[in-house]
Amino acid sequence: MNRLTAVFAFALLACAGQEPDYEPHILAVENALQPTVVISGEPVETATLAERMERHKVPAVSIAVINGGAIEWARAYGMADVEEQRPATARTLFQAASISKPVAALAALKFVRDGALQLDQNVNDVLTSWKIPENEHTAVKPVTLRGLLTHSAGTTVSGFPGYERDDSIPSTIGVLDGEGNTVPIRVDIDPGSQWRYSGGGYTVVQQLLTDVAGKPFPQIMQETVLGPIGMRESTYEQPLPEPRWADAATAYREDGTAVEGKWHVYPEMAAAGLWTTPSDLARFAIEVQKEYAGTSETVLSADMARQMLTPDGNSWGLGPPISGDGERFSHGGSNEGFRCYFFATIDGDHGAVVMTNSDSGGELMNEILITLAKEYGWSGYEPVEKTVAAVSPGLLGEYAGRYELEELGVITLEADERGLWADVPTMGRVELLPESDTEFFSREDGTKITFRREDGRVVGFTVENAFARKLDE
Repeated sequence: MNRLTAVFAFALLACAGQEPDYEPHILAVENALQPTVVISGEPVETATLAERMERHKVPAVSIAVINGGAIEWARAYGMADVEEQRPATARTLFQAASISKPVAALAALKFVRDGALQLDQNVNDVLTSWKIPENEHTAVKPVTLRGLLTHSAGTTVSGFPGYERDDSIPSTIGVLDGEGNTVPIRVDIDPGSQWRYSGGGYTVVQQLLTDVAGKPFPQIMQETVLGPIGMRESTYEQPLPEPRWADAATAYREDGTAVEGKWHVYPEMAAAGLWTTPSDLARFAIEVQKEYAGTSETVLSADMARQMLTPDGNSWGLGPPISGDGERFSHGGSNEGFRCYFFATIDGDHGAVVMTNSDSGGELMNEILITLAKEYGWSGYEPVEKTVAAVSPGLLGEYAGRYELEELGVITLEADERGLWADVPTMGRVELLPESDTEFFSREDGTKITFRREDGRVVGFTVENAFARKLDE
């Protein structure tokens, strides 16, 4: 019995004593994961969670499910640290990455509720230790907290790479002024003129709350959000204090190797710095649901919670994005070696949180969400259905060969009687099926590639806005 199998065997034994109403849902996640892509007219092929974790090189995944306004179940699988042979548990800490933003937004809205801030005031009127440099764009319209929370303030820097643990870590003001590993946070388009994701904007929010409260940001978050709603395992402290290192999952790359130093440090705490568990994020989501419904005022009033979950013209609330049908609020996160996601219904009582310690955890998370949606009858998470086109063997033979994709390396395509097989660095063999004579899709995740010809000869293919050049044989 290998190590991963042993961990799954332990999890299955743990599930044996659970109530029968949701035990089948747990077993479906463990033994019958739904695929991201289904083929019209073909039976659906499911897989075990262990198989998909191995395929995607995801050492650990942790899940919490909300049903009936409470955490129905929470489970963790795999290894928090492969080298140490330390199993993940439901209390293992993961970096929430950008899910840090809606949790930080809850604190900012608490300041608004208490009258310490206003959503539509010029934040430079409140900032004291640092101010957004004025320019021709801020002269048109000032930067406001509303704009910062909805990514429409015109601020720069979409995301942050973090720092290795032995690096020199800049202060918040150092980050804002470009003294770290990103450019300065500035306004380079008119505030309110367009939506543009900005972790830099949330770093401004971090400094804003610090200036108003006169306290360190992790303390502010502990006092206003984490403590009051029972997120007992969570912290915004960066770096993570050494006594908690044994609780933290190690971050891993797509090829299964550990991130140098086990994880990165993020002084951009409001944007990316939350360490937490799926159960604690579920508590956050449940509290927002209750406040929206008017059954709790632990952090926000019902009116303020409803403002938080009211989408603007870009389908974004005051912190989280809102689904196109208006039924869910959610957020994903991608730090170095971590991928995570949560969703919760707005006018309802269910949701889910999935956290992984791998750069390749996104596809696995999608499969888990599709499976949960099928089991619980939830909307919004379904597989993509594809129809396979008939393509001549001769055309498939023309596409076979070696292709070079920048930052990934050489991809080798081989033809069979139905489509193509791609040998992809870090991923292994991927089946590509035709939708037309020129367009193919990955059976694994639906990724689309389009072949290009020049003077009648195949010269390469495009994939996710990148071009893979065919190498001369």
